[in-house]
Amino acid sequence: MTVIENALEHVESHLHPEPSYELEAHPVPNGLEEIWRFTPLKRLRGLLDGEASDATLTWEQELPEAATLTTLSADDARDLAVNAPFDRLAALAAAQAPSAVVLDVPANAELDEPVRLTLSGDSLEHPVWGHVVVRVGANARAKIVVEHTGSAVYDAFVPVVVGDGAHLDLVTINDWEDDAVHAAQYNLRVGRDATVRFFEISLGGDLVRTTANVDYAGPGGSAELYGVYFADAGQHIEHRQFVDHTAPRTSSNVLYKGALQGQDAHTVWIGNVLIRKVAEGIETFEQNDNLVLTDGAKADSVPNLEIETGEIAGAGHASTTGRFDDNHLFYLQSRGIEEGEARRLVVHGFFNDIIRRIGVPELQERLVTAIEDELAEADFSAIHGRPEPGTPAGSIGAAGGSDA
Repeated sequence: MTVIENALEHVESHLHPEPSYELEAHPVPNGLEEIWRFTPLKRLRGLLDGEASDATLTWEQELPEAATLTTLSADDARDLAVNAPFDRLAALAAAQAPSAVVLDVPANAELDEPVRLTLSGDSLEHPVWGHVVVRVGANARAKIVVEHTGSAVYDAFVPVVVGDGAHLDLVTINDWEDDAVHAAQYNLRVGRDATVRFFEISLGGDLVRTTANVDYAGPGGSAELYGVYFADAGQHIEHRQFVDHTAPRTSSNVLYKGALQGQDAHTVWIGNVLIRKVAEGIETFEQNDNLVLTDGAKADSVPNLEIETGEIAGAGHASTTGRFDDNHLFYLQSRGIEEGEARRLVVHGFFNDIIRRIGVPELQERLVTAIEDELAEADFSAIHGRPEPGTPAGSIGAAGGSDA
């Protein structure tokens, strides 16, 4: 019996459904369920109905030597997957995608350049169903960058299998046009003594909802999840993470940062860590920080810990939601920097800690420029008042809801 099979005998998460490929296991939500209560279901443009479609995205790829892309049938792809889909959107993507794309990095390979995949859409008429499997062999080292651009209604299921002793940096960028809808579920399995760093950058789209689920195939695995998101007027950006410590002496760190501006800009961050009885000696921390730039924007932030053993090295979480730091602004303005520019510098500093970790200079520069473009649209005069001292973290827009 494997470490994961042994761990799963003990307890299931109270906040996440049992994974399954069967659609019957994931009924159409009404918006009141725990995993759907923050999502405006009507804005998913019918994705939950599961309409069959032959629509596709345009793929462009740059593959370093050793990395390969192949296509498999949906049935064969299931044999490669780790966890089955955790919700209806992911189950529909696996069921409706005509085939699966498999990205392989073989064992012991060390890629000199990142794998680059650009997926572009040009129509909202029909949904696009995606099934992408990423496999990184034992002791390999790879960096993979996946960018999403254009207009589309796109739903993807993305299992990621990282072999023992391997190191993977997976960077996903959601830079859609303002009318796009994007749902995605990433199921990451971390091998024994392997390291995974997962980055999500969400800047565009009408509605973006992504889920990252992590578990461990053996002791010593490490998972770091980082996110940067920027929501403008009317945008809904939702990130959910579930780290399931299924092996002892594993570690996880989650850090997501978001900024919001404009009327009805809405961001959601839901983090959950499950520490099973078998997961002795683990260490975990999750944090979400939100910066509200103007009135009319709302951030929901909900960290959770489920702990089944006290024999751990450490576990914690933190969440903050608020306006600009007056001390930072005063410091910059006292040195002759105009208020609008001072606010922009504060936002750059807020995001820079995560962006610099990506380790691809050209990409980091592009992301800084993209954030600068977002800030250029900010109307800082729209800020009227600040939270009273002592306001609890996440109280700015802490209530959930659904348009369903």
